[in-house]
Amino acid sequence: MRNRFDKQLQLLDEQLTHMGELCEIAISNATKALQEGNLEQAKAIMDADEEIDQMEKDIERLCLKLLLQQQPVAKDLRRISAALKMITDMERIGDQTADIAEIVLSSKHNTATDIKEIGTMAAAASKMVRESVTAYVTKDLELAKNVMEADDYVDHLFNTIRDELVEYIRSAKGENGKRIFDLIMVTKYLERIGDHATNIAEWVEFSITGVHKNGISLAGR
Repeated sequence: MRNRFDKQLQLLDEQLTHMGELCEIAISNATKALQEGNLEQAKAIMDADEEIDQMEKDIERLCLKLLLQQQPVAKDLRRISAALKMITDMERIGDQTADIAEIVLSSKHNTATDIKEIGTMAAAASKMVRESVTAYVTKDLELAKNVMEADDYVDHLFNTIRDELVEYIRSAKGENGKRIFDLIMVTKYLERIGDHATNIAEWVEFSITGVHKNGISLAGR
């Protein structure tokens, strides 16, 4: 019975890893579509978001099956409960990459090659997503804490880009207002992706320690 349960937990790890990889790809492709003004790639991101949504349903189904059939306790219960929370944040990450894709599709000036920090910010947020999921699978508390700390860097990049765009508006006397607004929205979506990755890392911490920052506690081995 335990051997079968362990195999199901391994499947859970594999599905979470795949969902995280889909999120990483979506972030990278959304940024590239923005920088290159690639409308076809932007449309493909919308399809990718549907795959992420389906992964959320598949993992949720597996978690509920484990909870109902195996009635896990202690650390196993924490891992499954954390996974249920994590997939909600990953699904939101997919939504935000789709929002960036919509901006590319709707904008007449849909390139952002002159704002290099956007690419840097996207890469940082993507790394946070990857490492938060890796921390869950490998039960690496230190890596989860590194992800939480990395959110400050993503927030710093958001503030830097926002200030740069505001200064551009001043110097251009309001010209290209829609394009600047679109870019500010893109950076806000990337900042939110960083927040979701932080949420994932916090649930990883809970799965390992039994304590969550919002006051939830489920100790035991």
